Amino acid sequence: MLRQQDVGHRVVVRRIVGVSEDRPLYTDALGELVDLTETDLTIATDKGTLRVPLREVHRAKRVPPARRPHAAAVIALELAADAAWPAPVRARLGNWLLRAADNWTGRANSALAVGDPDRPLEAAIDAVERWYHDRGQRPMINAPMPLAAPVNATLDERGWTARPLTLVQTAPLAPLLAAAVRADLPPVDLADSPGDDWYAMVAAHKGHLPTAAVRILTGVPEKVFAHVRDADGELIAVARGAISGPDRWLGISLLQTTPAARRRGLGRHVVRGLAQWAAQHQVSRAYLQVEERNAGAVALYGQLGFSTHHTYLTREAPLA
Repeated sequence: MLRQQDVGHRVVVRRIVGVSEDRPLYTDALGELVDLTETDLTIATDKGTLRVPLREVHRAKRVPPARRPHAAAVIALELAADAAWPAPVRARLGNWLLRAADNWTGRANSALAVGDPDRPLEAAIDAVERWYHDRGQRPMINAPMPLAAPVNATLDERGWTARPLTLVQTAPLAPLLAAAVRADLPPVDLADSPGDDWYAMVAAHKGHLPTAAVRILTGVPEKVFAHVRDADGELIAVARGAISGPDRWLGISLLQTTPAARRRGLGRHVVRGLAQWAAQHQVSRAYLQVEERNAGAVALYGQLGFSTHHTYLTREAPLA
């Protein structure tokens, strides 16, 4: 049977799904173990997240990992993503990054656990907890998987919970530029700064935008804000693009459309517009972050050529 130290690793689970002629029927699931409790295990498979009651598990074991990017590639992309989403309050714990931004988004208010924290793991987590408690915030840690599997295992032992699994997906720019879009769609207006209605649309989805949020959104040297308006001038789609990292990644974030304008291909349209902008700035690759449970968005990005580079869990300390 699997143990907590297997969390974050690739596993195969054989489960009992029924009985035929007094013989059990089995099915196998292969994926990344993202949670293990006293009653259930959860794995992220190519088809989605699967929760399996332990009573149904016939056999389960860790298997060799699929072909994955090297740890250095994961760290480089995580640091590029951090640079594109710069929390205004920052500190270092060895190579770990401590970040705070008035509790606006988990990315900007969690410690990024990559590299060596320059102290034993338990002491590093203690230091993270003190840093966030001193700022009146709930401690959170962003743990890329499987790179931070030891961190996840230790956090499990300390009773930390996890937000839904996030996929960090990448794609070459070429298929994004070649994406077919409807000819009748209004143009994608790319501006150096967001309009008031752009902020309002993002706030409707992400909640009130504190000063720290504005600093995150505008605090990157190379960024652009996509606006799509209908014939009446009403904003119907937005997104943000930012270029960061020594490898010059295009980071795509906050892609949203109004409910009335969905199913028209606006998401594809906006992504192509951001890719065209990035291509003019000597960029060849893009990334984005999407919750694994957001099936519609994951499907769209897959059609555009995105695939999962790695995953991460945002872990939260127990409430006092």
